Amino acid sequence: MLSLIGICVLSSYGYGQKQLSECTIIYNYAMGTSDGKEDGPSKTTAAFYIKGNMSRSENHSALASFSIIHDANAGTAVVLRELSGQKLLIRMNAENWADRNKRYEGLRFTTLQETKTIAGYNCLMAKGITRDSLSILVYYSRDLRLDNKDYDPQFKNLDGLPLEYYLTKGKLTIHYVLSSINLNPVPASRFDIPTAGYREMTYEESKKYSAAH
Repeated sequence: MLSLIGICVLSSYGYGQKQLSECTIIYNYAMGTSDGKEDGPSKTTAAFYIKGNMSRSENHSALASFSIIHDANAGTAVVLRELSGQKLLIRMNAENWADRNKRYEGLRFTTLQETKTIAGYNCLMAKGITRDSLSILVYYSRDLRLDNKDYDPQFKNLDGLPLEYYLTKGKLTIHYVLSSINLNPVPASRFDIPTAGYREMTYEESKKYSAAH
């Protein structure tokens, strides 16, 4: 599990709209089934670091580590994977990035009547379905908006910041809940790309590698 001791929770909740150019967002999440049974509370965390056009997402568990550094201006990205002792670095151009996230093409959210208060923010419920039938149910706040809409492709067209959401495909559901938001400046070093210690491969090579493993 990713350790993020010391991340501060945003203290001024719910008072006016905030347009954010940089921040750190942490979610707890757990996998479960569509009947609402989860495999335990907050099994893992997902982190997003946003600074202008740059973003970094991190997902760590006991078995694997997965990070993506994305440049929204150039459309390029670097994926860092650590699995079973192997450390891989995968570079993606804009076409690769679009291919990787093609499931979200045309995704639109329909806002529903249900509302919820999360971390002091009034949230609206919305629902969307991807082209490959992934169902996304999200509670989002219009009081928090990011300048960088590309930090998470699945929410590029959402009119606010997701604070809680469910991803459902078949009988599997992943439930994400906001843990904290930190508005302190994000160090530029978060977006440094390693120059050693990783086996580098192309996007096409990585697809073949994933299919074989």
